[in-house]
Amino acid sequence: MTGLRLLAAAFVMHLVLILPAAPMPVGQALLRIAPELPLILLGLPLLGRVGRVAVFLALSVLAVQKIADLAMIAALGRPFNILADMALIGAGADLLAQSLGMARLLAGSAALAVAVLAAGAALWWATGTWSRLAWRPAGRLVLLSVAPLLVLAGLGGGWTGNTPYAFARVELLRQTAQDLRQIRTLAARDDLAGATGLLAEIDRDVLVIFVESYGRASFDAPYHAERHLGTLRRAQGQLADAGLAMRSGFLTAPTQGGQSWLSHATFANGLWIADQTRYGAVLASGRQGLFHHARRAGFRTAAVMPAITRPWPDGETMGFDRILAAGDLGYRGQPFNWVTMPDQFTLAATDRLLRGGGGPHLFAQVALISSHAPWVPVPRLLDWDRIGDGTVFDAMAQSGDPPEVVWRDRDRVRAAYRDAVDYSLSTVMDYALRHADDPPLLIVLGDHQPVPWVAQDDGPDTAIHLIGPAHLVDRAADWGFAPGLIPPPGQQALPMDRMRDLILRGFGGRMPQS
Repeated sequence: MTGLRLLAAAFVMHLVLILPAAPMPVGQALLRIAPELPLILLGLPLLGRVGRVAVFLALSVLAVQKIADLAMIAALGRPFNILADMALIGAGADLLAQSLGMARLLAGSAALAVAVLAAGAALWWATGTWSRLAWRPAGRLVLLSVAPLLVLAGLGGGWTGNTPYAFARVELLRQTAQDLRQIRTLAARDDLAGATGLLAEIDRDVLVIFVESYGRASFDAPYHAERHLGTLRRAQGQLADAGLAMRSGFLTAPTQGGQSWLSHATFANGLWIADQTRYGAVLASGRQGLFHHARRAGFRTAAVMPAITRPWPDGETMGFDRILAAGDLGYRGQPFNWVTMPDQFTLAATDRLLRGGGGPHLFAQVALISSHAPWVPVPRLLDWDRIGDGTVFDAMAQSGDPPEVVWRDRDRVRAAYRDAVDYSLSTVMDYALRHADDPPLLIVLGDHQPVPWVAQDDGPDTAIHLIGPAHLVDRAADWGFAPGLIPPPGQQALPMDRMRDLILRGFGGRMPQS
């Protein structure tokens, strides 16, 4: 019986050690072995209680980090960084509550808590079982019997060491701390801080419109491109007939699968902001972003943020004179699960609350969210005069299967994403056509690609379009953007952090004398 307990305890620690940090088939993962296991089994009886606690804590941290990596890779396509990503836990819980319902979220959280406690108890028992082992002949016999099994498993599935993984995690933390110091230095050093005449050539409103989850997949992934390129071609012809100019290209975003605010901040601040640590550092630095410069140039600045449902103190430091969150836009219709309102209502509210009425021109950021996960249900484009207070969308908001049904089938999720992006693109292009007689300058771009299994494209590139009068849009020719709404295949993407300076310099400006 003692031998069976030792084998079971060794197997528990074996499971923790072979837990993969990235998705792989279960069978392949179970056939792996970790070279650390024999050392742990030999060391626990020698180190006693202190060793047991140390091994238990080390294995617990290892398991939590790997599980966090698996979750982050599934959601955002990258591992978990404890220094940069802790703030995402609350945002993720909010999204799940909106998508699945609070009852299911609480039930899932309770089940997870029970599973964690059970796993912790099993690991504590396993380390205790081996730490109490006295190295009598029977104990040596058990260890000798375990070793060949480990070798055979390794031959079948491959060795996997946790030591390199642990060192890589430590190196990531060190690199993150170094990046934080560097971003603070870069934020304080700004070549445009004293420039004059920036944006002086713009003689109308400017709307920077972020289209959620809109990227290169809409052009290069056949499943999505078949729909989206048709929509863009039709819009291109209609906008050209209405006298509007268009230029388009690609940008490399700092994130994928989520965290739109990192792309918003990268675009506006001209710095590469790929995690929450850098984001916080830039906001605290006092760096002058695109909207600070627009304010200095005499524009009214605003942010239209239909996804914001709670206080947003970050907005106060980003150069916005006015912030319109979800509750400020006047929507009285039903939400589309997590999505608070359709994009068409958001753009109509932007016109109603911010545009027209005389006074300085507007320079605004508008963050559209109809193409945000879970991508169901998808609204339909209506006559703009029918929108009213948004209750006209109620029947659409209640249509179709709920997310928990759609998300059981990956093909249905991809189809929902394709439809949602198509709706957003159709809405933005129709908005541009609606204002063709007195067009604002529209800078339309994706914030990031969705996760690779949805996008069917594992790259970070997003699309960008400039739409408006030719005397402004054609300035983007110097940036490498091609005429029309569809960039040529294989066009190289610009890093998104270059856009602040390209816009500020491209529409006028005199650099200060050194």
